[in-house]
Amino acid sequence: MGKPLTEIAQQLNASHKKVQLIYAFNGTGKTRLSREFKQLIAPKTDSDEDAEQTELARKKILYYSAFTEDLFYWDNDLELDAEPKLKIQPNSFTKWVLQEQGQDRNIVAIFQHHTNEKLTPHFSEDFSEVTFSLERGDDESSGKLKISKGEESNFIWSVFYSLLEQVISVLNVADPSERETDQFDQFEYVFIDDPVSSLDENHLIELAVNLAQLIKSSESKELKFIVTTHNPLFYNVLYNEVKAKSGNILRRYEDGTFDLEEKKGDSNQSFSYHLFLKRTLEQAIAQNDIQKYHFTLLRNLYEKTSNFLGYPQWSDLLPDDRQLYLQRIITFTSHSTLSNEAVAEPTEPEKQTVKFLLDNLINSYHFWQQVEQNDNRN
Repeated sequence: MGKPLTEIAQQLNASHKKVQLIYAFNGTGKTRLSREFKQLIAPKTDSDEDAEQTELARKKILYYSAFTEDLFYWDNDLELDAEPKLKIQPNSFTKWVLQEQGQDRNIVAIFQHHTNEKLTPHFSEDFSEVTFSLERGDDESSGKLKISKGEESNFIWSVFYSLLEQVISVLNVADPSERETDQFDQFEYVFIDDPVSSLDENHLIELAVNLAQLIKSSESKELKFIVTTHNPLFYNVLYNEVKAKSGNILRRYEDGTFDLEEKKGDSNQSFSYHLFLKRTLEQAIAQNDIQKYHFTLLRNLYEKTSNFLGYPQWSDLLPDDRQLYLQRIITFTSHSTLSNEAVAEPTEPEKQTVKFLLDNLINSYHFWQQVEQNDNRN
């Protein structure tokens, strides 16, 4: 029997760790957990007499999730189809970073670094909207265009990251009276739920390294960090870069309850090898070049996945209706010792079994499913 998310949020709040990392599959409840945690740390109230207290309480947490992206929405100029704009809903989050901290140029630099150096955001004078254009370097411009969903997510992350840099820099001044602003003095937590998942592997690694360096640069004893993700590579790199001694996996049970399981040691560091094995098997399947040793790699992948997820046996990840049969196929083929068996090419049904079992891992335990970036610009 698990716990409600409110108790998981309380469990996170009770921890004394500077950094808490959480891995969970998509759809498990990471974003809901971030909302529960935000409500726990900074509860909302509709009472006028509590308005000032609520404002102070809300500043106890800097929060990034899918709901942060809801602060930005498109005006597609449907009538003329000429000037699509990314509108910014009035909120204190963007007011701090854009109007009060003047971080617009830094945001542009971060955004272009992760996307395209010629793809340029243009803020309106009152920072209520943003337009985008491709600057070709010869005084020519593409005109205003609508960027892809992935680029939009990158832009919003750039806004958040710029503010996070500012917050950490200010709070690193130990004496509050010597800080350049007192707006961040109440902060206790930074909660980051799945930053940009549309990046390719190289940029995702770079984002994880940069975020880890920023977290490590925080000298404030009061400020703590919680990062959740469904991306195994991002988790792996961040875990290693912050030199964490343990991580967590969020589980959701059929009855709608949850559990936050602490994971220690090497089980937190095996994701990169997961990706290598996956790519090797996918390449063999695509080229119809499956050999006997690929069954050994497949079993290895199942073993490491079950170890990370906490299953007693790797065979527990096999489809229930064919578990015993498929376990025997993998065990026999990967442990074959007779010379004539070792060199024989797998049969077509055996090759199809490799594809079936790899698809089972990806679709049922979806470690590697990424949000594809839509490059269409309307």
